[in-house]
Amino acid sequence: MSKALSKETDGEEDDDADLDPAFRLPAGTRNYITPGGHARILAEVDHLLRVERPQLVGVVQWAAANGDRSENADYIYGKRRLREIDRRIRFLTKRLDLAEVVDPAGRQGTEQVFFGATVTIADEEGGEQTYHIVGVDETDFARGRISWVSPLARALLKSRAGDTVRFQSPAGAREVEVLAVAYVAIED
Repeated sequence: MSKALSKETDGEEDDDADLDPAFRLPAGTRNYITPGGHARILAEVDHLLRVERPQLVGVVQWAAANGDRSENADYIYGKRRLREIDRRIRFLTKRLDLAEVVDPAGRQGTEQVFFGATVTIADEEGGEQTYHIVGVDETDFARGRISWVSPLARALLKSRAGDTVRFQSPAGAREVEVLAVAYVAIED
């Protein structure tokens, strides 16, 4: 088939195919997200649509007006970046369509671990860590935010303070004790 007749694909069919498995949603599930995470995604889409994309369209139009497009780096890279922006907008829009906003502060008085919980655990060595169970798009391990689909979060779900849970980590089977469960608004 001639290259001239073939359509260039930009990954529209499966925007999350090259996504890290830790950020993929299980098939058929909602995209649970905290109010703060939802606001951040909306802000990113808004910024891409109102700031970055219009600026880049102007650069591409200017570059196209300069003549030969085949060797025009501004035009070539501008078009490539436009495809990246459009793909990101499609991806975020799909995530927002699947989003179910869950406010952790609304779960006050719950003793079990569910989405939005702030859980303090002790590992086998006695070290304590505190994790917030958040949506897949909000995961930030350095800030103690783990996805609700992660092995640790799945093991913690429905447990209570005082329970011991086992889970499979990359280093092998681990056991942790749940020290405290709280539901608070997650600060940025």
